[in-house]
Amino acid sequence: MKAAKYKILVLSDFKKTANTLLNNSVSLAKMINAEVALFHVKKHIDIVGGDNQLSAIRALNEAHNRTKKTIDTVVNTYRQDYDVKINGSYAFGKIKEEILNQIERYQPDVIVLGHRVANPIQFMGDSLTKFILKQFKGPIMISSDKNILQPNKKLSLGVFNDSNKFFETEFSKDIITQIESPLKVFKITNSQNEDTNSSVTEKQDKIEYIFEKKSNTLSTLSSFILKNNVNLLCVDRTPKNKSNTKQVSLKEVLSKLNVSLLVSGA
Repeated sequence: MKAAKYKILVLSDFKKTANTLLNNSVSLAKMINAEVALFHVKKHIDIVGGDNQLSAIRALNEAHNRTKKTIDTVVNTYRQDYDVKINGSYAFGKIKEEILNQIERYQPDVIVLGHRVANPIQFMGDSLTKFILKQFKGPIMISSDKNILQPNKKLSLGVFNDSNKFFETEFSKDIITQIESPLKVFKITNSQNEDTNSSVTEKQDKIEYIFEKKSNTLSTLSSFILKNNVNLLCVDRTPKNKSNTKQVSLKEVLSKLNVSLLVSGA
């Protein structure tokens, strides 16, 4: 196994979408020659509850053993099946604090976390997604359980509203060699009559899909992206103010598009 070029930190809660999250993460790792660090964190209160001290200690010990066994099983399975460098660790404590500590220790190039479908009014409140976006300045992949990435298979890549930040990253060069042509560019404009020339790299074959801004445009776009089998959609963290595309906030994109997203670095 050759030395890894990048480091990917995967944050997992080991709930029902954990396998999807790891499939997407390992697929990305294979494309860009990256190692993977799987990290799980859980609040103490979710383990020990209101039990007495002796019961709390027993519950904590059982949780340690159970969590370690789960992580070891997952890591060994992916390591053997996909020949990828992957390790796992966990912590019990304050979730955000433990995640910050892990980011500081590991110094990842990319962070992967699961997609959370929630009430749009609450979605970007004091959430883990918002917290990671604030604290980590590198690219963030938000994994969806739709159109899952597959290790050792070509990637169907999409770009939203002329997101060029992705193409400014070093690892984009590695991903581009692994994608199916053409690159799919999705734009939302104020009017179908506006100039929609793309500023996405001219070196890549591409096809553009133009949507006029309406109240249900993002929902329509989400369905269209899934039907076109896009695995990963590149999105700028801060929307550009361009005359030919309608500004759409990252909050709207995260809450409405049910596809794995690669959010650009800050």
